[in-house]
Amino acid sequence: MTLKEYRNHFKTKLKAIYPDQEVGSFFYLLTEKFLNLKRVDVALDLHRKLTENECIIFNKALQQLEHEVPIQYILGETEFYDLPFKVNPSVLIPRPETEELVDWVIKDFSEVKGPINILDIGTGSGCIAIAIAKNLLNAKVAAMDISAKALKIAKENAHLNEVDISIVEQDILAVKELNSTFDVIVSNPPYVKISEKQKMQHNVLLYEPHSALFVSDSDPLVFYRNIAELAHKCLHQKGNLYFEINEAYGNEVVEMLWEMGYVEVVLKNDLFGKNRMIKATKSYSAFLV
Repeated sequence: MTLKEYRNHFKTKLKAIYPDQEVGSFFYLLTEKFLNLKRVDVALDLHRKLTENECIIFNKALQQLEHEVPIQYILGETEFYDLPFKVNPSVLIPRPETEELVDWVIKDFSEVKGPINILDIGTGSGCIAIAIAKNLLNAKVAAMDISAKALKIAKENAHLNEVDISIVEQDILAVKELNSTFDVIVSNPPYVKISEKQKMQHNVLLYEPHSALFVSDSDPLVFYRNIAELAHKCLHQKGNLYFEINEAYGNEVVEMLWEMGYVEVVLKNDLFGKNRMIKATKSYSAFLV
């Protein structure tokens, strides 16, 4: 079978599941991964014959796509903040809105000359911690997660991107105090309510780790509250706390942080106009008692 014939077969198999443009994108991602051919190379070599082994590899990927396995898991990799990251079903696939959170932190500290101690809570693939460490060379970054499997991927990604970060396996809901102090704590914790499952894309529900996505309807702010309380104890005075949030709870998280004594609480929209990020500062006066 030639590349052109397989491309037609690929589109026919997937046209009922995905939009045409997305199917085309999948095909070219796979040809680059499996054949080391960029899109322009494919266009110039459509009559190339696929070997039996190449057909087997493509067919396996095609079957996974038919079952709505995310393309990033099929490839075993993705890109975040212009950096390569390994991913598998042990970790969430990094999202563009999380890049905006990272960008906020980097821009806020790009002019700081001295050392910056940063903790990323719920690191998953390590995308937040690693992107910050790669772009703030004076930052000492620690990454925490409850999942040993996720932390294994985070370690591989740190090595892949040639950054040195500390890895900590810890359930943030179980810890009452940290042994270190930080200038910045950043977190993209689970924030999708169980009742919102029906709104989620099928491929997310089937394949991405639920422990990193969902929180109970009865206490949707549990992670934010616990992390903010921890930050009382381990953020330096005037240290910053950054969250990615559920757009439905922006005002509630802001109010909670004000009540805890944080100042300069800022709720920020993402590129789609949704309440998605919050920054708060630990006030000196608020923590004297």
